[in-house]
Amino acid sequence: MASVDVTTRENSTAPTTNGPVEGEPNDAMKLAARRFLGRVFAVATTLLGLLFLTFSMGRLLPADPVLAITGAEVSKEVYDRVFKELGLDQPIYIQFLSYVKKVLTGDLGVSAITGQPIVTDLMTIFPATVELAIVAMIVGALLGVPLGITAAVHRGKLIDHVARVIGLAGHSIPTFWMGLMALFIFYAKLQWVGASGRVDVFYEGLVTPVTGFLLLDSALEGNWDVFRSALGHIILPGSILGYYSVAYISRMSRSFMLEQLSQEYIITARAKGLASRQVVWRHAFRNIRVQLLTVMALTFGGLLDGAVLIETVFAWPGLGQYLTRGLQMNDMNVVMGAVLTIGIVFLIINITSDVLYRILDPRTR
Repeated sequence: MASVDVTTRENSTAPTTNGPVEGEPNDAMKLAARRFLGRVFAVATTLLGLLFLTFSMGRLLPADPVLAITGAEVSKEVYDRVFKELGLDQPIYIQFLSYVKKVLTGDLGVSAITGQPIVTDLMTIFPATVELAIVAMIVGALLGVPLGITAAVHRGKLIDHVARVIGLAGHSIPTFWMGLMALFIFYAKLQWVGASGRVDVFYEGLVTPVTGFLLLDSALEGNWDVFRSALGHIILPGSILGYYSVAYISRMSRSFMLEQLSQEYIITARAKGLASRQVVWRHAFRNIRVQLLTVMALTFGGLLDGAVLIETVFAWPGLGQYLTRGLQMNDMNVVMGAVLTIGIVFLIINITSDVLYRILDPRTR
């Protein structure tokens, strides 16, 4: 009888397995697959919407793509022939489907300005804009984050008011005016920096483009004369563009830090006698870095988009100047290609920041 009780007791306490427990890994895989497919669908939908907006812009703007190719002085026969060659005689939905097919195959058309494929032009000029945006992002991050955190720590004091004035000035002063004043002071008067372009004229073509980033290519090649010239040309437009981003980054850093400094764990850390620097940088800053990552990602995309005026002022051979020339010459292939490139870059930045967000913050997984 005792053995029966022991057996019964052992059976009652033994772990049991059932179907749902064994199926949990499969359920997790299905959930991950659904999320992945949902993300792919969202990206595809966004890209399709971007293509539609770009196509609509090319058709709605009051610019004749035929005249951009043939010129104003053209006979009606030539005009009609080019009109048909461009497919403009087809129904609008056929034109859109043809546009999507060409974009997916890497065909953005030919520029009427340069006579080259748009993709070839973009591969040449886009690295210049990215290089300028990277320098501006470094300036904005190195100045904006410490300024915003310091303002939050000393809330209501002089440094806080100074940070607000700096941020307000960065958003209020027109970028082109700041660029012109900076050129007048630092180039014309002090001669501390280079003038227009990416490098001095007699250094052009001396470095073989590998990455497209002139600073990096000249350093890899060991041509330090070109490197110093390129640095002297990029530091001024990069600093002005970076100052524009300082305003936004510092304001968001201050807001995030103020929220963390009011949390209970910060009060506990201070009650334990930890130094203020440890409380701010080791504890509070670790909890805002993921949010700052998103802010900086969006700021970087905005720098690519906002470099148009800076590139025009400093004659920087990048995407902004390319887009401006396309608008001035009514070259819609250039305009559509440049706008589509900016939109795709924003899409890539958003996806990358979302992935990094999930990696750095386990709570979002």
